[in-house]
Amino acid sequence: MADISHSNAASAGAANAGTEVQDKHAAAIALHKRRTRFGLLFWIPLGWLIIVAVAAIGAPFWGLPAPDEIDWAYLQSPPSEAHWLGTDVLGRDLLSRIIWGARVSLTVGFAAPAIGVGAGLILGMAAGYYRGWVDEVVGIAIDSWLAIPGLVVLLLFAVIFGGSLFMVCFSLGLLFIPTAARITRAATLNYAGREFVLAARALGASDFRILSKEVFPNIIWPLIAFILIDIPIAIVIEGSLSFLGLSVKAPTPSWGGIIAEGREHLSTAPWISLYPTLVMFVTVLSFNLVGDAIRRRLADVREGAI
Repeated sequence: MADISHSNAASAGAANAGTEVQDKHAAAIALHKRRTRFGLLFWIPLGWLIIVAVAAIGAPFWGLPAPDEIDWAYLQSPPSEAHWLGTDVLGRDLLSRIIWGARVSLTVGFAAPAIGVGAGLILGMAAGYYRGWVDEVVGIAIDSWLAIPGLVVLLLFAVIFGGSLFMVCFSLGLLFIPTAARITRAATLNYAGREFVLAARALGASDFRILSKEVFPNIIWPLIAFILIDIPIAIVIEGSLSFLGLSVKAPTPSWGGIIAEGREHLSTAPWISLYPTLVMFVTVLSFNLVGDAIRRRLADVREGAI
């Protein structure tokens, strides 16, 4: 009887231990789902960004007045049925100008970080993989580039090449290269000596194949996080340049340019600067919130994979 009781107790203990392990596993899964689930602070900003993107892409098809069309009957008019967000001092529809200005801001926001990451990816991977004199040359180039104030670079390009949209994207992209190169170099150094890279090299794989097939897929995540940070930064910088008259030129509207046009009429027509400022603020904030949520999700996924 004692043996039977002892056996039953052992079985019960094993069952309890198994149940406890299962409970812990279920709790861990639930915690992981809660950590990786996107909440309202992701979906609401994402919804706003989708609205802005759709409005900007479909700007020619919304039936709005042209951004430079003058309505002589509504000069510096407050919001009304004819012009939902009012007009500026020249009678141009503010809603139309803000939507068309979004095309400039979003183009710069995505193109400039893409240029910076594209160039930084090549430099950083070369420095981290080959090391030696390649690493030294790239390091000196990056340090030299960082020694030049970014504002000087932007002013120089604006004066020499003018304020075309391409030059704004290109000059801003140059400012993102050093940081992107350093992030890529650090990540490449981390993976260049791993077993799977050494195995691929031992099997005779070319450097290009190793970098593209073995290294790049593992370093893409920090670069995605970097891009998510740089998109709102690029939008703010472009808006600042437009405010100073150093971005795209009239008649092409931009958010910063519209804000600058209304700064002398804040007491009589505050809506001219107010609405583009609010749109720009909410858009940049939305990019930051969406970017933070995605970065947390990527970090959790990587931790789960480890």
